Amino acid sequence: MGNALWLNLGEMLRVNSVKYPHKTAFKDKSSAQTFSQLNRRVNKLSHLLLGLGLQKGDKISCFLENCLEIVELYLACAKTGIIINPINFRLNGSDVSYIINNADSKALFVHSEFTPLIESIRNSLAQVKHYFIIPCAEHRSGAPIPDGHRDGRERTGAHREHNSPGIPADIAPALRRKYGDYELSLKEMPDAEPNCPVKPDDIWVLLYTSGTTGQPKGVLRSHESYIAFYLINAGDFGFMPGDICLNVMPLCHVNTTFFSFAITYMGGSVYVHPARRFDPNEILQVIEREKITFISLIPTHYHLLLNLPEDIRGKYNVSSIKKLLCSSAPARGNIKKQVMDYFKGVELYEGYGSTEAGIVTVLRPEEQLAKAGSIGRESSGTDCIKLLDSKRREVANGQVGELYSRGPMLFSGYYKLPAKTQSAFCGEWFSAGDMARKDADGYYYLIDRKDNMIISGGEHIYPSEIEEVLTCHPKIFEAAVIGLPDDKWGEKVIAVVSLKDNASACEEEIIEFCRDKMASYKKPKTVKFLPVKDMPRTASGKILHRELRRLFS
Repeated sequence: MGNALWLNLGEMLRVNSVKYPHKTAFKDKSSAQTFSQLNRRVNKLSHLLLGLGLQKGDKISCFLENCLEIVELYLACAKTGIIINPINFRLNGSDVSYIINNADSKALFVHSEFTPLIESIRNSLAQVKHYFIIPCAEHRSGAPIPDGHRDGRERTGAHREHNSPGIPADIAPALRRKYGDYELSLKEMPDAEPNCPVKPDDIWVLLYTSGTTGQPKGVLRSHESYIAFYLINAGDFGFMPGDICLNVMPLCHVNTTFFSFAITYMGGSVYVHPARRFDPNEILQVIEREKITFISLIPTHYHLLLNLPEDIRGKYNVSSIKKLLCSSAPARGNIKKQVMDYFKGVELYEGYGSTEAGIVTVLRPEEQLAKAGSIGRESSGTDCIKLLDSKRREVANGQVGELYSRGPMLFSGYYKLPAKTQSAFCGEWFSAGDMARKDADGYYYLIDRKDNMIISGGEHIYPSEIEEVLTCHPKIFEAAVIGLPDDKWGEKVIAVVSLKDNASACEEEIIEFCRDKMASYKKPKTVKFLPVKDMPRTASGKILHRELRRLFS
C-alpha cells in the first residue's frame, strides 16, 4: 500500500477544471473565470514564477486588495511549492517593510495604487529581486459581467480570460520600468501543468499576525492543514459544489483562505468583493444578483446590514442564502436574532479559532439561542479541548482556564521564532492565549484574552503596539490600551493615559499623534485620562487591563 494521497488546492483546481470546465470558479464585478480558464492562467503563472528562478520553499509577497490575481497567486504557489506571503493592504510602510524582509521574499506583486508606499520602502527590501504591478480596480476595463449562470454552459463574452489593460497609463514611465507587467508576462508563458511535486506537509502560506511586542509574527501553514480544514468544513457546514460564496473579508486574512477556498476545493463558485468597501446596499444587490448561498461576515458587517432602513432591506430577494457564518468577534444575541429574522430559514453558524489553530469550536444553528454567548463545542477533527490553570493543570467545569486545542488544522510554527513556538504549546496542545470556561453540557465560553488582544472590525489588535507609540508622546508618562464593546465594530480601541507632571493634553492631540504611526484601525477612538496613582496595578506594578475595562465600561 502506498501513502495516502491528499490533493492540495492547486491539484484540486486541476481536477475541478476537468469535472466542471465551464462552471464559474471566481468572479468579480468586471471579470469571471471558469475552472478551465482559471487553471490555464494559474499554470501560466506557475511557469512565470519558476522562470524567475524561484524554487520550492522560496517566498513571494503580495500587497493587493481583493482581486482575482491574488487568487491566482495562491493557486500557483500551491502548484509549485512556493510559499505565498499575503500582506494586509491596510498596514503602513514600516510594517510592510518588516514583513517582506522577515519573510525573505524574493518577489513582490503589488496593486498600482500601492506603488507610492512600496517605492518609499523599496531601498530597504534588499532580498526582493522581482517586482510586478497589477492594475487596481479603477483601471480595469470592460462592462460588468452578465448575471452568472450555473448550468455548465459557457456564454460567449460572459467569461473572459482577463480584461486587464496592463500597467495603467498614468503610471510614470520611470516607475513603469521598475515593475514587470503581470498580464503581459503571463501571455508569454505555456499553460501546461507544472512538474513540481508538492507534499502535504510542505508549507503553503506564511501569514503575519501582530505580536505582543509590536513586531508581527509569521505563521507557517502547510497544505495538509488547509486540506483538513476544507474537508472538515464540508462536514461541519455542509458545503457542496452548488454553493456560491460571497467573499467580503480580505484575502490576506486566514478567515478567507479557510472558507472561500473551501468552496473552491468542493467545486463551488466564489464572488470576490473589494475588502476595503462594505456598502450594505451593494452587498444585498450582489446577494440577489449572484444568488449567493454562503457568506462569512463579522458582527460589524451584520450590524451595517441590519441598520439599513426596512424599505431598503425589503426590496431585495435574499432567499438564496442558505448558510451564514459569524466569525472573528463575538456576536450579541440580539444581533443573531435579527439576522435570522431577516434571512429567513438561514443556518447561522459561529466559529472560534485562530490563524494558528484553525477552527477550534463551532456553535451550530440549533444552538444559537439556547447557548447564547457560547463559542460552541469542538469542531469535527478537533480533540477535546483542555482548559489549564497557570500550572497547566486541567480546571473543573465552570472554572476559567487557558484554552488549549489540538487537531489536523494546527499551524507548523512561527517563522524564525522557535522559542515562541515552543511557549505556545503544551506538548501537542496549542494555546492562542484565550481564557475560557466550560459548562456542564460541554459548551465553551470565552472570558478574556490572556494577552488583552482587541478585535475591532475583524482586525486583531494587540494593545502593546499602541502603548509603545503612545508613550513616545512627550507629555505622556504611561499608557494602557483596552478594548470596550461597540455595537458597530465589536470592540473599539480606548487609550488610558497618565500625563507627566505639570503636562496638559487633550484627546484630539493624542489621537492626532497616532495618525501616521500605525494602521488606522489601530488608532484609539477615545482617550481617557487617569492620574498615575489611580492606575490599577498588580503587586509587581503591572497595569491591570481587566480593571481598566471594568472602570470605563
